[in-house]
Amino acid sequence: MLAPAAVAALLRQFDPTGDGEAAKSKELVLALLSSSPEPFSRRQFNPGHITCTGLVLSPGCDRILLVLHRRLQRWLLPGGHVESDDPLIGDAGRREVVEETGAILHADSSPLLVGVDVHGIPPRRDEPFHLHHDLIFRFQAASEAFQVSEEVREVAWCSVAEFDRHQLPGSIRRGYARALGSV
Repeated sequence: MLAPAAVAALLRQFDPTGDGEAAKSKELVLALLSSSPEPFSRRQFNPGHITCTGLVLSPGCDRILLVLHRRLQRWLLPGGHVESDDPLIGDAGRREVVEETGAILHADSSPLLVGVDVHGIPPRRDEPFHLHHDLIFRFQAASEAFQVSEEVREVAWCSVAEFDRHQLPGSIRRGYARALGSV
C-alpha cells in the first residue's frame, strides 16, 4: 500500500521553478495528500484523486511516446489510476505505460518526477466531474517497439516538431524539457 507521506516527500523535492502551473498543481497535490483519507482511490471524486503518467523518452531521447486517448480523443501521455498493489508511486506510471503501449522500458532506470498537473475530467455515466492530481514520471525506452492496447486508439512516437500538430498541453512540453535536463 502506498504511503501518502512518502509521496508527499517526493513531491516536496520536485522543483517547479519558472512553471507556475506545476507549482500550483504541486500545492494542490500536497493538500490532497495531507487532508484526504484515500488520495489514491479512483472512487474519491471530491477533491479528486492521484493519477500517474509516463513521459517515455525514445532511445535517442529525441521523441516521446503518446497515446490517442479513447474517451477524450486527444493525444496524451500514457497513464492512469494508481492501484492498491503498486509498490511505489512511480511504479504506477510504469505499469500504466506498459499496459497501454507495451513499450519496453529500461528496467534499471528509476522513475523521475518531471511534472505535476491537476486537471479536470469530464463526467460520464458512473463518475461526476472530478480532478486528476497527475504525477508525471520520466522513463527511458529500451527500444522503439510498442503495441496498441484496448485502452487507447493509437500509439505514436512524437518529436518536438510535432508537439503543435498533436496539440500537446504545456504540462507535457515542460515535463519533456525537465526530462531532457535530467538525462
